[in-house]
Amino acid sequence: MTGPLFLGLDAGTSQTKAALFDLEGRELAVAEVPTMISRPRPGWSEIDPQIACEAAIEVLRRVVRDSGVDARSIAGLGISAAMVGAWVLDASGRPMRAGISWEDSRAQTLIDKYTSGVPDFMSRIFFSSGSVMQQGCTLPIMAWLAENEPDVLAAASHVVSLKDYLRFHFTGIIGTDRSEAAVLPGSAAARDRSDAMISLFRLGAYRHLFPEVLESESLGGALTSPIASEIGVAAGLPVAVGAGDVAATVLGTGSFEPGTAIAVLGTACMVGVVYDRPVFEPPNVGLLFTLPAHRWYRAMINVAGTVNLDWAFSALAPDLLSLPDRFAALDSMLDATPSGAKGLTYLPYLSESGIIAPVVDPAARAQFSGLSPIHDRACMFRAVIEGVAFAMADLLDALCFEGRKLTLVGGGARNDRWAQMIADVTGLTVRIPEGTQFGARGAAWLAAAATGHLPNLTKPMDHHTRIRAYQPSKPGECSIDFVEARASFQNAKLRLIGAQSSS
Repeated sequence: MTGPLFLGLDAGTSQTKAALFDLEGRELAVAEVPTMISRPRPGWSEIDPQIACEAAIEVLRRVVRDSGVDARSIAGLGISAAMVGAWVLDASGRPMRAGISWEDSRAQTLIDKYTSGVPDFMSRIFFSSGSVMQQGCTLPIMAWLAENEPDVLAAASHVVSLKDYLRFHFTGIIGTDRSEAAVLPGSAAARDRSDAMISLFRLGAYRHLFPEVLESESLGGALTSPIASEIGVAAGLPVAVGAGDVAATVLGTGSFEPGTAIAVLGTACMVGVVYDRPVFEPPNVGLLFTLPAHRWYRAMINVAGTVNLDWAFSALAPDLLSLPDRFAALDSMLDATPSGAKGLTYLPYLSESGIIAPVVDPAARAQFSGLSPIHDRACMFRAVIEGVAFAMADLLDALCFEGRKLTLVGGGARNDRWAQMIADVTGLTVRIPEGTQFGARGAAWLAAAATGHLPNLTKPMDHHTRIRAYQPSKPGECSIDFVEARASFQNAKLRLIGAQSSS
């Protein structure tokens, strides 16, 4: 196949993935390796910079090799990665310590101290960034480093995210993009960092450590000869500035127009709507991501998505866990059990951090409600699958979404029955674009834009991709088959997290 072709790298906290795409977004080759996370202390989550770079190079090398294409047809590389955290570099760009990932919680004690002294501390952050701040965001991590590892920050020259560290390793050029700058926390309206937020965390003395903010779809350098040789492409290959993983995934769905609802049903479950302006409603809940091309993605997250199904296989069906056709067995259990799981309800809050939408409740935990001797494991599996669908409907309600279509991607989107259930519960047409690596595809499209091959990122791109569509049984409303089950879900949720869930 001739070009132009584009590489997309998506470095996550569980997998590092790469894929090769043509200009219409078709996946030509995919590779992935596990991301190695270190947890040296409770609440800490770190990544060895050398291992991160080796994993990125390895998946890119595999994709180039396995695709069998002429390397000269590859016209650019785009990079996406897990957002925020902190990668501290010296003047030569060498890491001064392990990278700290977004899921790290070491800064919570410091956040508690700030909150006790400034009661509206978290609200100030929300109305600047549009997001409920997570402990692993860059500013709280830097504040922790300033208190606990001051020598590191004093000798540092740069603090960047994983994406930006990888791009520096590939090109020798330091920089960041607007999707990262606005969520440090920064300013969603300004699409940039915020001096007010930096001051709120008492980090004014370290402002020089933040790199230049560039557009995601602009050029961010070129592959050095040693890196290009390792990957198997031409030296000087253009590299886009790139974007954080959420921004790249939204772009990679091909549904980028304002008013579009997009859900990512992966390890976590994220449901959001694309806007052409920053949206801060409802207040003090959810996340707001700054996207390329002057777009924003207002999102609500159920912290646990497909991890609920992983847990169910492990705890309820270990005999099926290692079978290659375990999902066929799941389908059989779903088909054998009526909607509503014979009165059994499951709340899918399977996270040690509780829930952050549609309300914030760190104490919320997953549980079954209504369990009785009539329920077998097929009922429990159906209750788990339904519970995630009901939670997704809750997130759409919190967003006040009035559209008729939902684009769905992620591992959960591969199950036809789950997709149909989501359509029936939400009353929306569920559209699943062809492909598996949407973060990598978004990164590749940014490379196509940076090299002049994709002149308009805002143009809808899903017409290039085949779509599976699932029609709701009752458009605009919950299917009659799920009305009673969803009411039971709401009652169980109210008992667990109280009146705040209905406010």
